[in-house]
Amino acid sequence: MDEDGKLLGVMSKGEALRLAEEAGLDLVEISPDASPPVAKIVDWGKFNYQRTKQLQKNKRNVKVVEIKQMRFGLKIGENDLAVKLRKVTSFLEAGHKVKIGVWYKGREMAHQELGYKLAAKVIEMFGDSIVVEQSPSLAGRQLSFVIRGTGKALPNLNQEKKNAKA
Repeated sequence: MDEDGKLLGVMSKGEALRLAEEAGLDLVEISPDASPPVAKIVDWGKFNYQRTKQLQKNKRNVKVVEIKQMRFGLKIGENDLAVKLRKVTSFLEAGHKVKIGVWYKGREMAHQELGYKLAAKVIEMFGDSIVVEQSPSLAGRQLSFVIRGTGKALPNLNQEKKNAKA
């Protein structure tokens, strides 16, 4: 290709270098894996500058999604669970994914089903306002799963607590 983007066809390396020198530009290999390799006659400084600017622009437009983590014990109380779920709600509203881990201590490993029930309870409390990206799975002494928001309004866990008291 020449500086205007016109295809010059298949030619030898020496001929391509001669054309680049005549134009006062550089010969840059664009696609080395192609058969035959694709090269372009361009001003290297300008080409490199434009490529760098494009990469910076692409980097600015990327939204980084963090994975936040919340740990529960198997014997967590209702109020403690509500506090932690409010924090999880704030993470989800900020657009983060949340990895929730239920930790087993000592003999609690004999009752693994209680961890799965707690995980199901957490998922049920959020309802259809979340998507479970990684279903609950046991790895060692930790049962973990990953959730993210769907964009629907998240439940107000403070209201549910007040309604339960009434």
